[in-house]
Amino acid sequence: MSGQTNLFHHRKPFTLESGEILPEFSLQYTTAGSLREDRSNVVWVCHALTGNADATTWWSGLFGPDGAYDLKKYFVVCANVLGGCYGSTGPLSIAPDSNQPWFHRFPKVTVRDAVSAFDLLRKELNLPKVHTLIGGSLGGQQVLEWALLVPEVFERIIPVACNAFHSPWGIAFNESQRMAIELDPTWSDHSEQAGLNGMKVARSIAMISYRTYGIYDRTQSEPTADLPAIFRSASYQQYQGKKLADRFNAISYHRLTKMMDSHNLGRGRVSVVEALTGIKAKTLVIGIDQDILFPVAEQHFLQQHIPNSVYAELKSPYGHDSFLVEFTQLNQIIHSFISQ
Repeated sequence: MSGQTNLFHHRKPFTLESGEILPEFSLQYTTAGSLREDRSNVVWVCHALTGNADATTWWSGLFGPDGAYDLKKYFVVCANVLGGCYGSTGPLSIAPDSNQPWFHRFPKVTVRDAVSAFDLLRKELNLPKVHTLIGGSLGGQQVLEWALLVPEVFERIIPVACNAFHSPWGIAFNESQRMAIELDPTWSDHSEQAGLNGMKVARSIAMISYRTYGIYDRTQSEPTADLPAIFRSASYQQYQGKKLADRFNAISYHRLTKMMDSHNLGRGRVSVVEALTGIKAKTLVIGIDQDILFPVAEQHFLQQHIPNSVYAELKSPYGHDSFLVEFTQLNQIIHSFISQ
């Protein structure tokens, strides 16, 4: 199951939160399902850190016949984020001023910048209302920021495993990953391959924050007490690093972790709490009981301060990654929410 891929071109200068200007940008986006004549069945998905625009593949459990958003009933849109490497403008794109890839010159893009770009696409698609805006992790941060940018657009939002501002704990994980990338001798190269070995280490660091002690014990324990040539958990870390390096770009990864760090709903507003009270959409906040990267206290904080909101929790040993694994629980929770 896969959606139809398209490209949106914004041909005008786009001013970023930093004051830097992108002369133009493109967003690769995917649509799936059929749009009703009254345009009332739109589900917009914001992907996580290394996700792509085809949510019907990596979140397939939500969009099948038994999913919360059956494609026979809903029209699903997902766009690759600015700064990514899956078709939207990012470090590998050609810079108009040089006719060469941006590489390290690509400017800092914040969560607020990302959703401002998404909103231009929404307008281009003539979608005045969105039935549900949903996303997890970095995508959940985008959900919250976008719900404040145009509060009248979204009827429902579902921020999953995210927060109102990125924590010192989360920033520390991201900085450790960036340090690994920057120590790669190739990092300063003006090349698509720059920093790839460093990104393998970065991903291994990230995996420890995405999963839990319990799931490593369950899936990576040694079958015997014999001394192995390589421990299963060591092999797993190497595998995860190579797997990401085979499909992603280190400069994009470096930039997108900084995007996550930029997330703070209170910036330029009275306070984080005041900002959350400005969300008008009916809201389902989803936490994960064993998430060490975005602990449930952060989602409880969201629910306490967003009007017309409810909280639900995934129970899973998979930790932060549970929102990409526990489809049965997730569908049950969302079905209950949208049927009210």
